[in-house]
Amino acid sequence: MNHFELSGGELACEDVGLSAIAEAVGTPVYVYSTATLERHYTVLRDALVSEGLGDPLIAFAVKSNSNVAVLRTLGRLGAGADTVSEGEIRRALAAGIPAERIVFSGVGKTEAEIAFALRNGVGEINVESEPEMHTASAVAQSMGTRATIAIRVNPDVSAGGHAKISTGKSDNKFGVSFSEAERLYAQASNNAGLKPVGVTCHIGSQITHLAPLEEAFVKMRSLVERLRGEGLAVERLDLGGGLGVPYFNMPTPATPADYAAMIARTMKGLDVQFAFEPGRMISANAGVLLSTVQHIHERPEGRKFVVLDAAMNDLIRPAMYDAYHDIRPVKPREGDPVTYDVVGPICETGDTFTRDRDLPRLEAGDLVAFMSAGAYGAVMSSEYNSRLLVPEVLVNGDQFAVIRPRPTYEDMLDREAMPGWLASDT
Repeated sequence: MNHFELSGGELACEDVGLSAIAEAVGTPVYVYSTATLERHYTVLRDALVSEGLGDPLIAFAVKSNSNVAVLRTLGRLGAGADTVSEGEIRRALAAGIPAERIVFSGVGKTEAEIAFALRNGVGEINVESEPEMHTASAVAQSMGTRATIAIRVNPDVSAGGHAKISTGKSDNKFGVSFSEAERLYAQASNNAGLKPVGVTCHIGSQITHLAPLEEAFVKMRSLVERLRGEGLAVERLDLGGGLGVPYFNMPTPATPADYAAMIARTMKGLDVQFAFEPGRMISANAGVLLSTVQHIHERPEGRKFVVLDAAMNDLIRPAMYDAYHDIRPVKPREGDPVTYDVVGPICETGDTFTRDRDLPRLEAGDLVAFMSAGAYGAVMSSEYNSRLLVPEVLVNGDQFAVIRPRPTYEDMLDREAMPGWLASDT
C-alpha cells in the first residue's frame, strides 16, 4: 500500500496535490510519503514480533534512500540503519539513530572507516573477508578496544530481480563460504581485537518468492548450530533484506506476514537475536519522481516520443537494470490510451525510461509521476551532462517540506577549482 492516490481528479501524496509541489519546487523532484514509510516499517515489525521473533533489529538499508529526514522518520519508530560507508554512518547518526542500532556492512571498508565506526560505537561490523577481519582487529587493537563483528556468509543461493542485484552466489563478491565462516569465527573468538557475536547473510534484492530465502536461512541456522556445537557463542543472526515490493508489472511478492511465518518456522527453537536489513520494501513505494512533459515528438512512421525534463541521471534504474516504473499522469485525461516511448533529455540512447508503453494522452506541460521510485532513485542520481541534482520533498499529511534543495549552477561550479597554471589568461 502507498499513499499516492487520485483526489479530485489529481494524483496526490497523502493530502497534498502533486501539482502544488511541482509549482512550489519545480520539476524533476522526488516526493516521499511519511505515512507510507511509517506503515511499511510498522507492518514488517509487527509481523516479525507477532511470530515470536523477539525484539528484532530492523536496520533500514541506507543505500536505498539515504535522506536524513527519511532516516529520522524511520528511526523515531525504532529502526536501525544498515550502512556501507562512513558517509552512511554519518547520515544515520545525524538522523538521531543510536549507534548501537547501526550495522556497518560492505566489502571494502577502509582502516579510517573502521576506526570511525569504532570511535562512534557502531553496534556491529559485518566482516566480509579474512583480510578485512585482520584489518578490523588491527585497527581495534591500535585503539585499545575490541570490534564487535558478525561474519557475513555467502550461502551460494541465487536470488534477486536482476543479476546486478543478486548477491548470494559463490561467484559474487560478498561474504565468505560456510567453511571459511566456521574457521574465521573460531579465530575471531581468540583474537584480542575482536568480539564475534553472530553471523549474517544477504542474498539479493527484489526477491519475490520465499523459497531462495528459506534455503539460505536453513543453511544459516545450521551454521549457528555447528558453531555452538564447537563451544562458540553466537548471539545474533542477521538475515539481511531483499524481500521484493509490488512493482506494477511484476508478480505480487510474498507479504511481510508470509515472510515472518517462514522465518519463525525455519528458526523455531533457535535462541538468537534476529536482525534484518530491509530497504526497498520500506522505501520504494513511499516515493515518486515527478516530471514535466517538455514536448511530444512524433516521427513520420508514427513513433511518438514523450520528452521529459527528468533523465537517467535522476532515475537510472531503467537504464541500469531494465527496471519498470509505472508512469501516471498527475491529471489523467479521458479517452483511449496512446502508445509512447518515454525519454529524457540526456545525450544517450540509454536515456529511455520505457518503449511502447500505453499511457493516457499526454501534452506538453503535463506532469507525470514515476511510481515506486523511493528506493534507489535519488541516492543514485548524478550531475551527468552537468544537470543539477534532483531535489527531494517529504510530505506529512497536508504539509510538505524540501528535504534536499535543488542546487544552483553556481553551487555546482563552485565545487571545482582551477589549477594555478590555468588561473590566468596571461
